[in-house]
Amino acid sequence: MNYDIRFLAQHLLHAGVTPLSDRDRRVIQRVARRTRDLNHLFEDRQTLGHRLADRVAAIGGSWAFIGGFGAFLAVWAGVNVLVLAESAFDPYPFVFLNLLLSMLAALQAPVIMMSQNRQAAKDRLAAALDYEVNIKSETAISELHDKVDRLQAQVEQLVALQHAALSAGEPKPAARAELRVA
Repeated sequence: MNYDIRFLAQHLLHAGVTPLSDRDRRVIQRVARRTRDLNHLFEDRQTLGHRLADRVAAIGGSWAFIGGFGAFLAVWAGVNVLVLAESAFDPYPFVFLNLLLSMLAALQAPVIMMSQNRQAAKDRLAAALDYEVNIKSETAISELHDKVDRLQAQVEQLVALQHAALSAGEPKPAARAELRVA
């Protein structure tokens, strides 16, 4: 919990925990109790297979992989057609290369799909946390509206009492009293 409080204080208030006033410290602690870090929640559930699937998907879906694999295919074709023309280990229709590509695709596609499924699960968790935050915000806003309505009713009541006192002919106070609404 102390790490969460320090993190929130540093990133939200651009300060450490020690220079904060007691009030600020209480606010940060309240926020830390209510805040859940999606990445932290999701990373706790990861297995070795999940991390491996994410890594394969990150590499297999990059431009570096596409460029490197394109260069590998060009070198394979060049070596078998130009350099080893008469004694090529995989002549022109490149049957062995097609076999290798099929095996790579057969292994890589499910791993990438596992990573995408995990990302979809992470997105669903993020949506659930967003919904929770929205509900909490709506509740807080509703409570604030109720407070403002009660304060407004009190002010109207005070104004009505003041008008009644003035119309009854009571003497006006010499100093103007200020209304303070908390």
